[in-house]
Amino acid sequence: MANLIVHGGTPLTGRIVPSANKNAVLPILCGTLLTREPVRLVGIPEITDVRKILDIFRQLGSSVQVDYATGILDVHHQHTAFDPQVHHLPEEMRSSIMLVPGLLARFGSARIENDVQGCTLGVREIDPHVEVMERFGATVQRRPEALIMRAEGGLKANHHWLDYASVTTTENFVLCGILASGTSTLMNAASEPHVQEFCHFMTMLGAQIEGIGTSRLTVHGVARLGGGEFKFAEDFHEAVTFMALGAITGGCITVKNSAPEQFPLIDRTFAKFGVQVVHEGGWSHTVVDGPLRVKEPFTRNILQKIEAAPWPYLPVDLLPIFVALGARSEGSAMFWNKVYEGAMGWTSELAKFGAQAFMADPHRIITFGGKQLTPAEVESPYIIRVAIALLMLSCSIPGRSVIRNATPVRRAHPRFAENIRALGAQIEWVEGD
Repeated sequence: MANLIVHGGTPLTGRIVPSANKNAVLPILCGTLLTREPVRLVGIPEITDVRKILDIFRQLGSSVQVDYATGILDVHHQHTAFDPQVHHLPEEMRSSIMLVPGLLARFGSARIENDVQGCTLGVREIDPHVEVMERFGATVQRRPEALIMRAEGGLKANHHWLDYASVTTTENFVLCGILASGTSTLMNAASEPHVQEFCHFMTMLGAQIEGIGTSRLTVHGVARLGGGEFKFAEDFHEAVTFMALGAITGGCITVKNSAPEQFPLIDRTFAKFGVQVVHEGGWSHTVVDGPLRVKEPFTRNILQKIEAAPWPYLPVDLLPIFVALGARSEGSAMFWNKVYEGAMGWTSELAKFGAQAFMADPHRIITFGGKQLTPAEVESPYIIRVAIALLMLSCSIPGRSVIRNATPVRRAHPRFAENIRALGAQIEWVEGD
């Protein structure tokens, strides 16, 4: 694991272009398995999970040419082969489960490692994914080390209603339905911007998908897909992160943002801490008049609330960013994660900075801001945005702080340290013990 050393207290200012959204890039990479035609992806980020998926493509015999300097990836699955007894999907990476539909459609078999997982956000079951595969006609066999799935007769269309609007399960349903025989319908589908971007990529290849951006998706199975070129959009998570870094350090970071129509709720959430977001000419930045301060609700006997849930709620992945703002702001606020029950335990690390946060239950915490904060050495859990939230606080506090086990940052943001150094941050990676 690697640690981040931060010398904070400098206002961060400048312009930056966010990288592609990891949560769009990974399902799109997995979706390329469904076509035998060449595909070019523009804006591919150099992050850990991308490298892992490209490695498995090479092991399966696919042609992979990537230039991270230009962000161009050419991938061709013409001569790909898969044997579940020989090939293993990437472990310790939740998105590898989205390779399964392509393997089932192309080769009639796939496997899921028992330890497939991502960030430590809580119980992240694979049952919804297994259920989707079974509904498309796959059989599932449990072995001590893995689940083996088979669909020798091909995938068959079906209609399904999700228990909850899961992003990855929605993407897996779409991936299964694209080459299945017949028309498939999914109710309670996830509709996040990265799900929409993934669906638009698949339609570029020739998939027939109706209802993109809604909770009801209809997929008409096609005989084959073509190839083509696709350019990734900017990651709205990263845009918010950089704007928040500007606000919390007393600076101003302007980020490229081609989709401000996705930001009204995010903008109102910033406003709860006295931060105004300005969208102008394809760029966005924050404006802060004085110290950060929690806006008092008109109903005086309740706390200001920041509630996060599946889109179109405030995205849960952004909640730690606003917790950092809450810890730095004058006043109190309640943060409610309505998805993951294991996502709030890290707030005990805030106390090391001198911040006060009370964990009401596994889903809710309350911050009591306005305290004098001091530099600290803190431990990050394996959650991308939490590592960044701890970094935000470190950057806002004069002095030297250490974020131990900050490696999750590299899973989502290429050249993150280099980017914020260009904005004025004093930060460096140091390999930990």
